Amino acid sequence: MGDKKSPTRPKRQPKPSTDEGYWDCSVCTFRNSAEAFKCMMCDVRKGTSTRYRLMKTQSSETMHLAVVACGERLEETVTMIKSAVIFSIQPLQFHIFAEDQLQHSFKNILNGWKFLQTFNYTIYPITFPTENAAEWKKLFKPCASQRLFLPLILKEVDSLLYVDTDILFLRPVDDIWSLLKKFNSTQIAAMAPEHEEPRIGWYNRFARHPYYGKTGINSGVMLMNMTRMRRKYFKNDMTTAHLQWGEILMPLLKKYKLNITWGDQDLLNIMFFHNPESLFVFPCHWNYRPDHCIYGSNCQEAEEEGIFILHGNRGVYHDDKQPVFRAIYEALRNCSFEDDKVHSLLHPLELELQKTVHTYCGRIHKIFMKQLTKSIRDSYNRPTKER
Repeated sequence: MGDKKSPTRPKRQPKPSTDEGYWDCSVCTFRNSAEAFKCMMCDVRKGTSTRYRLMKTQSSETMHLAVVACGERLEETVTMIKSAVIFSIQPLQFHIFAEDQLQHSFKNILNGWKFLQTFNYTIYPITFPTENAAEWKKLFKPCASQRLFLPLILKEVDSLLYVDTDILFLRPVDDIWSLLKKFNSTQIAAMAPEHEEPRIGWYNRFARHPYYGKTGINSGVMLMNMTRMRRKYFKNDMTTAHLQWGEILMPLLKKYKLNITWGDQDLLNIMFFHNPESLFVFPCHWNYRPDHCIYGSNCQEAEEEGIFILHGNRGVYHDDKQPVFRAIYEALRNCSFEDDKVHSLLHPLELELQKTVHTYCGRIHKIFMKQLTKSIRDSYNRPTKER
């Protein structure tokens, strides 16, 4: 996008007093005459879906990240996106599924970051199969089950990282993206265990349906090879026939809807219970939640290496129950891309975390800072062209 405009291209025309007889390009916003079948400014065809190109052309691999935002989740989602943009090295493509009333705000905020030229984004409406759409939308939390349909909606995307809105990246997205290369020939997705300690596990104590492994899996951070997901035929307990992704979802819901508590996450647990060879399990520091520290530290990988991805479920970013989570969220929410992050983010945050030692999570606040500190220092040591 950094190229100078060709002198032969038409100049941007002022908007006419009436909208009749014109159409606005969904990419560059140039106003074209009604008879034009493609944009006179950027050559995009009329009717192309809204895609915002904020990124310089680069030869490196683009990482695809999806999130679903409904209700009061705008600020959380924007903060998650900011954390991904700040630290990542390769270009990012965000797929944002949002309710209609949130879409304009997302556009305004993300267009304000276009000077970074390190990411693109596309905004999609919340979309469920016409049949049973209302049932899918109200499953667990509003719109949460949208993630189940990503392989069917994003048909041109090979691999994708899905994250909940309450995720914060403390390491570059590149790190978790690289785990795709560690999949064996049968693995189609990767998630972390729901619990490390069975004595406080939910699935092994309360679930009324099959679940993966000893303590189940958490779907708040889900890495997917969607090409494989679309091709696979899944074993199941509803029929002797193996079913593809688009065929298995509704039968699963019908069979287990009275037995599931955590909605789409429970359905994923059931699917991978019957197809355990298809799941790559990554350690807890890729999806670190309050359960890993509120009763004492129980994520060994985080103790050794620090937290890579922070997951503030239970609403901990917005109450005082786990102040270490809230402090990190507010620090990233309030930081600016132009700030000196060592002095404006790291130093004040270290002082703030020292005030949280009255909580179990606060007592181990150094593991919250370890990778965040490394990521910030690595970003300053990177060649300018990679920043």
